[in-house]
Amino acid sequence: MPWHSSKGAEHLFHQGGDKLDDDLIIKTTDLTKSYGPHVALNKLNISIPKGATGLLGPNGAGKSTFLKTILGLIQATEGEGRVLGLDIRTQGDQIRSRIGYMPEYDSLNPDMEAIHQVRYSGELLGMNPIVAQARAHETLQYVGLGEQRYRNIGSYSTGMKQATKLACALVHDPELIIADEPSNGLDIMARDYMIETLTNTVRSGNRSVLMASHLMDDVERVCDNFILLHKGKLAAQGRIEDLKGFDREIEIHVWGGATRLYEAMTKKGMSVRREGRVMRILHEQEDTTSLILGCAAEVGAQIRRMHEYEASLEDLFLSIMENLGYEVKSSEDLLTSPVEARKVDAPEHMGGGAS
Repeated sequence: MPWHSSKGAEHLFHQGGDKLDDDLIIKTTDLTKSYGPHVALNKLNISIPKGATGLLGPNGAGKSTFLKTILGLIQATEGEGRVLGLDIRTQGDQIRSRIGYMPEYDSLNPDMEAIHQVRYSGELLGMNPIVAQARAHETLQYVGLGEQRYRNIGSYSTGMKQATKLACALVHDPELIIADEPSNGLDIMARDYMIETLTNTVRSGNRSVLMASHLMDDVERVCDNFILLHKGKLAAQGRIEDLKGFDREIEIHVWGGATRLYEAMTKKGMSVRREGRVMRILHEQEDTTSLILGCAAEVGAQIRRMHEYEASLEDLFLSIMENLGYEVKSSEDLLTSPVEARKVDAPEHMGGGAS
């Protein structure tokens, strides 16, 4: 399959379109959603700026419920929310007409050719059939399916189906694209192309993306901002770069006396994470390096390498969730367990994976 596009985002998106009046694309106030006694969203106060934002959280955090609530697909129990300046309670139809939604679940007709599926998506949003047909050709070319657009979707690979869902979300030139697990189940090549396409949509197309994903590397590549949900509550929000600068660590590779060095550093009150001969020490003070070297000299340990460790978004995510007392799996674990990755944020008795 040719994963190459001859048209860039600057050609696909109408640069002369309406500008958002506010820097915020989504704002909620005490947003709450309950399923009987189960509280899926608990008084969320969230402000999402233009650009690319990652929606993070383990299964049961409330991510899917949040997306469906702001789209007006399900009614909030309490609180308020506005998307692109529109009320989620009363203007759901208008919100959905200005948003491109790429759901995690299978939403395609396997018996339809991709060109007609994408055109039909545009017509459902009120587009003129001729305009929808022209846009379908453009968007399928943009997502890398230009040469495959007349094939039945049932014959597509997982990556091609995901690309078709993205084309359906883009066909009406939305101001905001909501992508729920866009790279789920994709091989490396298809995953890279999906991430590149979303990145181009933000940077060259001047559109905003809200991306929910359990793959932290994907979020880090596309997004500048993040929202972290935990058991229906807002656990953290801000810029990814700010989050990465929160806990600085020094990484050392030890040869000889690793256990003695570990014990010496912990006795001095240093925060140490150890994986065999590799240790990461929380850089809390200016003389952390001197303290490490002093401990090594004291116990006769050999430090072969020392450098400041730049944590990945996934490292920090797992660390924060562990501190919150919540067991989560790494992206690597989830990639080997696709069933676990596909669990939705709803009570278990309703078929979801929430705890």
